[in-house]
Amino acid sequence: PRPERNKCGKGGYNHISSSINHDDGEDENTDRQVQNLEDGLGENMNVQVPTVAAQEPTSDKPPLTRSGSVISCSNVTLHWDKVLITPEQSAVYDEAYEDGDEGDTDIGEHKSVIMSLLGQLKLGMDLTKVVLPTFILERKSLLELFANCFSHPDIFMSISDGSSPEERILRATKWLLTSFHAGRKGSLAKKPYNPIIGEVFHCKWNVATPDTPSSSCIAPGQQGHVTFLAEQVSHHPPVSAFYAECPDKRICANYSVWTKSKFLGISVGVDMVGVGTIHVLEHGEKYHFTLPSTYGRSILTVPWSEMGGKVQVTCPQTDYTSTLVFHTKPMYGGKMHRVTGDIKDNMTGKCLYKIDGEWNGKLKFTDESLKSVEVIDTEVLAVVPKQVKPVCEQKENESRRLWRDVTLALRNNDIDKATAAKHANEERQRNEGRARAAEDIVWVPSYFKSAEDTWIYKKSLAEPQ
Repeated sequence: PRPERNKCGKGGYNHISSSINHDDGEDENTDRQVQNLEDGLGENMNVQVPTVAAQEPTSDKPPLTRSGSVISCSNVTLHWDKVLITPEQSAVYDEAYEDGDEGDTDIGEHKSVIMSLLGQLKLGMDLTKVVLPTFILERKSLLELFANCFSHPDIFMSISDGSSPEERILRATKWLLTSFHAGRKGSLAKKPYNPIIGEVFHCKWNVATPDTPSSSCIAPGQQGHVTFLAEQVSHHPPVSAFYAECPDKRICANYSVWTKSKFLGISVGVDMVGVGTIHVLEHGEKYHFTLPSTYGRSILTVPWSEMGGKVQVTCPQTDYTSTLVFHTKPMYGGKMHRVTGDIKDNMTGKCLYKIDGEWNGKLKFTDESLKSVEVIDTEVLAVVPKQVKPVCEQKENESRRLWRDVTLALRNNDIDKATAAKHANEERQRNEGRARAAEDIVWVPSYFKSAEDTWIYKKSLAEPQ
């Protein structure tokens, strides 16, 4: 007999307040939306941030003390500047982010820069501390790129609605396989911004509202909202943590990842080191998942990206495992972006489903018992747009506000200005790091806490409050 599940009933879950806040005035479910992001950037903070005009010099500023995003030292004060951004200026920045056309980068124009960089690299070298040229950057932070994993929020929400353990792990697998294509538009490989420590990104998705498209062909009848929060919790090594939840479905996901990059000759590899967990509280189940590695190929000519490696979705409560293999393209022939896999009952060894296709194309799921086939075409799968506050309403360490000048300069193809703005952010991070080290100050993230080998959102649905 299959082991009895530890079912978590509604009475065993305390509805709590969340630090994810989106003021659109339409949500009735506001008891999980508190003032953390309105009053400040983290917990236990007592800080007054001066507001200055965009062009005014900022000298003789009073010392500030903040846990999580501003530090105060005896001889040097470091803090985020509260620069006044008008709604008109914000509209320009917002458009630069929402414009999906990243443009074509002529690698030939920058060949000398690339050759100079390659001359400094060694095979297998860790690229964490290597400053890469600005022209290869994508117009978003890595934290926002992780948010794109929930571009089909209805599929994520539907996991809880599965009528059986087999159906739920199948839905979890579908969510994982359909979570990559929305964040990788265009054939040219580009790199997101490296988040600086203390940076945060948050957004939400509304599902099945009159003006919002829904991936109804996969998860019909879903309604509600999913909120997302990501934070850069460590700089060395670079670790990002994110959390997403749908209180209506009593489901949430928590993931922390060390992005470990290395030089491979004429390509670059990025390993996603970490394990995420989906908590399906209605059924007392946890689904642990990993992410594939990403590769930037042909960096001397026309860079393109692909994913590779074996990942798994496992549920210890039901003893089901979904194993997926992302195949890299062979040197000669072969298909690009191919993925194969299966879902098995580990207790009996029985194969429940076979999976085959392309993660950015058609995915085929074959029920081994019924011999029925379901096909998901990601090219026509509707993407639900995420809702993000305008830049002028964001806090100083939110991703879009923090990188706004880099993003706008890249959109205008002003590489020099983008490089200067990027350097300013990075130099501030270095100065803050040196000041913390001099005063033996340990960085404390605002929203996540360390737990063994991972980082857990402090106010998770899955955490007792």
